Amino acid sequence: MHRYRNLDGHSGVSAYELGEGWIRVRFVGGPTYEYTDAATGAEHVRNMQALAQAGEGLATYVSRFVHEAYARKL
Repeated sequence: MHRYRNLDGHSGVSAYELGEGWIRVRFVGGPTYEYTDAATGAEHVRNMQALAQAGEGLATYVSRFVHEAYARKL
């Protein structure tokens, strides 16, 4: 997993991993969730991948748009 850069300094995300059609997000002090094209939607996964790589906005995006739409909890 890649450490999330957390540019604003207040994110609940600590790390992420991504691949074709999926992203895994590890939350601070919590579990890792996998979001996939099939479970979450391809547009959401692409948006989350871009935010993860930018290091800003990922936790807010998850909270607002895909909170419970994960494929599995790891």
